[in-house]
Amino acid sequence: MTFSQIVTYSPAYTVVPTYECFNRCTYCNFRADPEHNTWLSLTAAEATLKTLRSRGVIEILVLSGEVHPHSSYRAAWFQRIFDLCDLARSLGFLPHTNAGVLSFAEMERLKAVNVSMGLMLEQVTPTLLETVHRYAPSKIPEVRSQQLAWAGELHIPFTTGLLLGIGETERDRIDTLEAIARSHDRWGHIQEVILQPYSPGHNETRGSSAFQIDAIVDMITIARKILPESICLQIPPNLIPTPELLIACLAAGARDLGGISPHDEVNPDYPHPKIAELELLLSEAGWTLTPRLPVYPQYDQWLSPGLRAVTAKFRNQTPAGVEMPKNSFTC
Repeated sequence: MTFSQIVTYSPAYTVVPTYECFNRCTYCNFRADPEHNTWLSLTAAEATLKTLRSRGVIEILVLSGEVHPHSSYRAAWFQRIFDLCDLARSLGFLPHTNAGVLSFAEMERLKAVNVSMGLMLEQVTPTLLETVHRYAPSKIPEVRSQQLAWAGELHIPFTTGLLLGIGETERDRIDTLEAIARSHDRWGHIQEVILQPYSPGHNETRGSSAFQIDAIVDMITIARKILPESICLQIPPNLIPTPELLIACLAAGARDLGGISPHDEVNPDYPHPKIAELELLLSEAGWTLTPRLPVYPQYDQWLSPGLRAVTAKFRNQTPAGVEMPKNSFTC
């Protein structure tokens, strides 16, 4: 088997501290207003996480709506995120947090309980602040770009990506990819770039047509030319409508399918495919689907000693009863 025939995914489960968010992106199917939302308790989270130990889950994605930086309960919100990550770590999982825009101090503290973190850059064009991001203060491109720089300074293995089809031009997409490439060239910290096609859902207010999905292959080709080879290109398989298109995406240079879990919190109208179905589909086309960790091997040295020890156990064992070579946790 050659390296190019391997497609990876992360056996993951998503934990949501709160759906509350002060942004109001018009395409969002995730957020809730504070009065209609309660925070996830540590007790409830622990009960759920303990059921996952025997189900092959490795990554716990802590995905949260954003509490305003100047809110009186911002500190409590951040502490809940930290405690959930620490709980997941203590139970033997590998946490990965995506909680929107954070301060440098918050990112630094979360590094102690996360093997990696992430934030979608989406698009760097400011014109979207006049349309889909008009009521989304944390979607200012400079603010999100700063997160990538801080992650590099702090040596945090990082995932970012583009949201495609929200009103940007092809030049905007290229500019965003080039901005990611520049950040990685300086810090070497970007593990993955997600190419996520906008897919309408029933909770959004935008009501626009989906990204022209046939253009995803060309987008992958462009991204592969712009981004360094060390950055893995990720596509969400639940947003790729046909097997033929999924295989075409792999042929164009995508090599990872992201975290696959029972429920896609960001795109709840699009359930993830079952692993067995994906394995069969890909094997028939000459690809091998292989689980990976949420931190890539070249970044293990960046982890705190405790997280490095947990990561090492995963690298040397056989997750979910599947026979895998030690280098299978790579992109």
